[in-house]
Amino acid sequence: MNVYTTDKIRNVVLLGHGGCGKTSLAEAMAYLAGMTTRMGKVTDGNTISDYDKEEIKRHFSINTSVIPIVWGDTKINILDTPGYFDFVGEVEEAVSAADAAIIVVSGKAGIEVGTKKAWELCETYKLPRMVFVTDMDIDEASYRQVVEDLQQLYGKRIAPFHLPIRENGQFVGYVNVLQQRAKRWKDNGEVEKVEVPEYSKENLGICREALMEAVAETSEEFMDRYFGGEEFSEDEIRQALRVNVSDGSIVPVLMGSNVLARGMYTLMVDIVKYLPSPEKRSCTGINAKSNEVYNADYDFAKPKSAYIFKTIADPFIGKYSLIKVNSGVIKTDDLLYNQHKDTEEKIGKIYVLCGNKPEEVKELHAGDIGALAKLTKAATTDSLSTKANPILYIRTQISIPYTYKRYKAVNKGDEDKISQALQKLMLEDLTLKTVNDSENGQTLLYGMGDQHLDVVASKLLERYKVQIELKKPKVAFRETIRKKADVEYKYKKQSGGHGQYGHVKMTFEPSGDLETPYVFEQCVVGGAVPKNFFPAVEKGIQEGVVKGPMAAYPVVGVKAVLYDGSYHPVDSSEMAFKVAALQAFKKGIMEASPILLEPIASLKVVVPDKYTGDIMGDLNKRRGRVLGMNPTEHGYQEIVADIPYMELYGYNTDLRSMTGGSGTFSYEFARYEQTPSDIQEKEIAERAGKLDNTDNS
Repeated sequence: MNVYTTDKIRNVVLLGHGGCGKTSLAEAMAYLAGMTTRMGKVTDGNTISDYDKEEIKRHFSINTSVIPIVWGDTKINILDTPGYFDFVGEVEEAVSAADAAIIVVSGKAGIEVGTKKAWELCETYKLPRMVFVTDMDIDEASYRQVVEDLQQLYGKRIAPFHLPIRENGQFVGYVNVLQQRAKRWKDNGEVEKVEVPEYSKENLGICREALMEAVAETSEEFMDRYFGGEEFSEDEIRQALRVNVSDGSIVPVLMGSNVLARGMYTLMVDIVKYLPSPEKRSCTGINAKSNEVYNADYDFAKPKSAYIFKTIADPFIGKYSLIKVNSGVIKTDDLLYNQHKDTEEKIGKIYVLCGNKPEEVKELHAGDIGALAKLTKAATTDSLSTKANPILYIRTQISIPYTYKRYKAVNKGDEDKISQALQKLMLEDLTLKTVNDSENGQTLLYGMGDQHLDVVASKLLERYKVQIELKKPKVAFRETIRKKADVEYKYKKQSGGHGQYGHVKMTFEPSGDLETPYVFEQCVVGGAVPKNFFPAVEKGIQEGVVKGPMAAYPVVGVKAVLYDGSYHPVDSSEMAFKVAALQAFKKGIMEASPILLEPIASLKVVVPDKYTGDIMGDLNKRRGRVLGMNPTEHGYQEIVADIPYMELYGYNTDLRSMTGGSGTFSYEFARYEQTPSDIQEKEIAERAGKLDNTDNS
């Protein structure tokens, strides 16, 4: 592939709800640009961007892929992202590398939750954007409805550039609002000029007026002319649009049919014409030596630096670090320094990825997107620069995973292989993490949702030939006591020769501190138990709190006092006193009104206003206590509640179905609280069954 200078590059991310047509739009654009001789279909599993076996199997995007499309003398780097919320990490990585966005909306499905989330993401990253309405070949598609809904949501910024022309239910052409001219597709794909249909004239007038109003607001001079009844020339309108689309104050709406590859030509022309090249965007980092702000601003004349926005670690195609060049020109054999890892690596070949196909290039100019192979230490969100000028860029904020399940190897002995395979998957996917919960004898896999975890299990089997089983995780209960108990225990063993003798009298009561397992004190008078056995008694308690006598959960909040006992001058030993103390502990806990404590999470749920009632009702069913509500931006409410951890299982799926995918949640550990008696009894019975089967896994 040729080398492109900064002004000839456009980095555009495709965003939108799952199934709205992002991948097939990228496919149609690539086809029109002559990259392929026939368009692939998601259902056939032969598209450029959905190349992963999981994507082909499931018929939706799981990873972000880059498709560089050459249009005239410009290279448009299309970042095709997943639409399903379980793969939001991929979207966040892509958005961090983009300079503009196309929000894809299905003309049939209309505005969906994913559409609004895409808009919010663009607002967060201050990305200029266009809206592209797909499915216009479907009779039920309503472009007008989409435009009206967008205007209702986002106001005067929404500017329809085109109107559809339909004949006998067929999508045959479009009206250009700016030129007030109509065009119709011929069978060979070319367009011919036609008269604007009568039924479009009124709509054209409304859209043209909205466009002129938006243009008038770009300057005082234009405003005066507009109110003076003057017409703007086409050049003036285009110039104003360029400025406004770049700063996000105008959002053009275009339309087409991915299946028929109609509307792609105007889309690509408008991408080049109106969306900014990297040189029009700002980009700043910090110089690690001087601690000063470094304005990289995609300037090819400045010292070279780049940001790794994504990693591909595939056993078949190898490891690629996807980079965006933030300044300078990166060439083969360059030495690049990674300040985060304090390593300097020589760049081998430089690639441009098209889906999963690498193509070698000599160099990458500032603002371009490419891939470096086999960087040993580098990870996603790391910065690369020269050692003389070490630059750090702000790491992309990636969503935190809150859904988790326990996993076990299906085949014994695969544990190490699974662990290594998961490390590789976590290199690629920052929303995936594993936690070793040794206390409950389980390993946990965290992701963005159940579907995400299923895909991970599937990838492990497909790519790495190891199989895991996902199960409901065990909850980390605790045991404690509510009353005081006074017990004694005598451990006596005579077996010819040396015997064993240890005798303790102890009290056990609540210590009032649930953070600490136990407090040990002794107030033995007159040497009934010699001092040298006190540590052994404490050791017995220390052993006892690891697995409580009630349900084998850790014990907390116990004060143990050794106040009396006896010893044998020959047979007493540390071991005997440890055993006596351990048995006294078990007996004492069971006599001191033992209870189970369950972990409580502090939960925050963010949902649109209209769902608050449903959410609060559901939280009550889950034994949650709603503590309050705070309004947030975009008409959302944040509900704050305390909820038992065991009630959070499956919450992600239920929340999405209650809110159509618009609700999000986060939580953190708050404290332990007494478990209700019915749940306590059930838990003890379950544990007893498992412990009888010696399955304490």
